[in-house]
Amino acid sequence: MARHRWDPVCPPPRGLVRPVRVDPSGRDGPTRHQAAGPTWVRTSTGFYVPAGTPRDRPEQRILEQSMRLPAGGAVTGWAACRLARAAFFDGLARDGLTRLPVPLAVGPDGRLRADGDAVATYDRIDEGEVVEVCGIPALTALRATFDAMRLAADVREAVVALDMMAAARRMSLRRLASYADLRAGAHGIAKVRAAVPLASEHSRSPNETRLRLCWVLDAGLPPPLVNCPVYGDGGALLGIADLLDDEAGLAVEFDGADHRSAGQHTRDVAKEDAFRRHGVEVARVTGADLWDRELVVDRLREARGRARFEPATTRRWEPRPEPDVLDRLLDQQDGLDALRSLPEAGAGPSLTGLP
Repeated sequence: MARHRWDPVCPPPRGLVRPVRVDPSGRDGPTRHQAAGPTWVRTSTGFYVPAGTPRDRPEQRILEQSMRLPAGGAVTGWAACRLARAAFFDGLARDGLTRLPVPLAVGPDGRLRADGDAVATYDRIDEGEVVEVCGIPALTALRATFDAMRLAADVREAVVALDMMAAARRMSLRRLASYADLRAGAHGIAKVRAAVPLASEHSRSPNETRLRLCWVLDAGLPPPLVNCPVYGDGGALLGIADLLDDEAGLAVEFDGADHRSAGQHTRDVAKEDAFRRHGVEVARVTGADLWDRELVVDRLREARGRARFEPATTRRWEPRPEPDVLDRLLDQQDGLDALRSLPEAGAGPSLTGLP
C-alpha cells in the first residue's frame, strides 16, 4: 500500500550511489583525467560519484558526507534520524529550501574540516551507540535525537525534533529525558531540558508542533490535547482536532499543503461543520501564518473568546484523547529485536515489529 505524502515514517532508501576514489586503472573509480571531466562529480575531497546521481535525496547526501568520517565516527543529528526512517528529517531548514549540513560525530579526538556540507561534533561516543544503516555508520535513534535537539536552532526546533521522532515511533519522551540525565555536561543540554516538557508524542507534523508552541508560549494558553478524537453526543466521531482546548471547547486546525486538494478541503469543511453544530468553536492556521506569531496569537485568543466554555455535563461533544503508549511499543520492539538476534529465532513464529 502506498504511503501517504505526510507519513512520519519513510521507506528505506534504495539505489544509493557510494562515492569512490580516483583509480588510475579506471576500474573501481574514475581516472584522474575522468574525475576532472563532466562525467564525474566530486562529493568531498578525494571522492566522486557519476554525474547524474540524484544528489538531492537526503540519504544520498548523508552517504556522501559519511565518507569523510574518521574511524569510530558516525553520522548523527537529523541525518541519523533520517536513517532511522523518520521522514520529516529531510535535511532542510524550516524554510524548506536551505540545506542543513550533515552532522558528523567524530569523537573527542576526531578531526574534520567543517564546511557547508558537513559539521562536526566532538562529544564522546559511548560503546554500543554506533549502528550501521545501508552501509553508513550512524548513531542510535536515542543518541541521534539527543544530538538533533542540541544542534537545533532554538528550543522550539528542539521540540520539533523530539516530536517528529515520536511521530515516527522511534523515540519516547521518557527515554530521551532519561538519556539527557546521563549527559548532564553535554553542550546544549539546557536546550534539551527546556524542550522535553514542551514535547508531545501525538504531533503529526513539524508545523503542528510549531502551532502548539505558539499556543502555549506566545498566546499563554493552557496546553491543548493533540490530535484528539472528538465524539458527538450520539457516539459518532465528529473528527480529530489537531489541537483541542478541552476547557473552552476550541479546536484549532492546521491547514498544511495537503489541505489544498479538493477532497481534503471538502473533508475539512465537513469536520468544521460537525464541530460547530455540536458547540465546538474552530480556528484555522496555515503554514504561512506561522511566520507571523502575533497574527496567530490574536487569532487564537479571539477564537477562545468566542468559545462556549460549556461544562462537561451539558455539552454535546466528548474528547477521547489517545493514551501515551509509545514507551510500551518501543519496549515491545526492543524485545522483538532481542529475539531476532538469537540464533534459533528464525525457527520460531513470525515476528512483527514497528513499521
